[in-house]
Amino acid sequence: MGKKLELDLDKIFEYGEIREEENLEFRIFLKGKNSKEIDRIVHRLNDEISSQIDCNSCGNCCKKFGPVVTDDEIVKLSEKRQISVEQFEIDHIEIEDGDKYLIPVPCMFLNGTACSIYDERPAECKSFPYLHREGFTSRSLGVIMNYSICPIVYNVFEALKKELNFKYHVKNHYW
Repeated sequence: MGKKLELDLDKIFEYGEIREEENLEFRIFLKGKNSKEIDRIVHRLNDEISSQIDCNSCGNCCKKFGPVVTDDEIVKLSEKRQISVEQFEIDHIEIEDGDKYLIPVPCMFLNGTACSIYDERPAECKSFPYLHREGFTSRSLGVIMNYSICPIVYNVFEALKKELNFKYHVKNHYW
């Protein structure tokens, strides 16, 4: 990659606000592309970009989201906190639509910008920001939601626009 990566979280958040319509238009643009080819490009860009970004020097996802956790992970996390599973669930789990989410946000295991249980973090945390998965075009709305939070997502999304020669056409709004 020849272009310098954007790592400033304030700028990334601001660009997320400014480029919201552009990103939604890009999502529509992607729907007309071969999804397997888009996955191949995204995976390559993700490998290139994520290798240059240290998630432990950012930690923004841990400040903004509570991950889904499994019952097995709850047991391990309760052991880390040295409390019973029952008490851990009362204090640190929120259930929504049958999924169990770790609370509070920011994450209790965040130490500055680094995860204090990095090697034993939940699978959802290990998988974030999900750019290695198949089906990028069908998941692009979720990717856009992470655009203003995660430097990897931001930089991959912007590199993808450039690689696909996407041109945003600003729409005039008349109120």
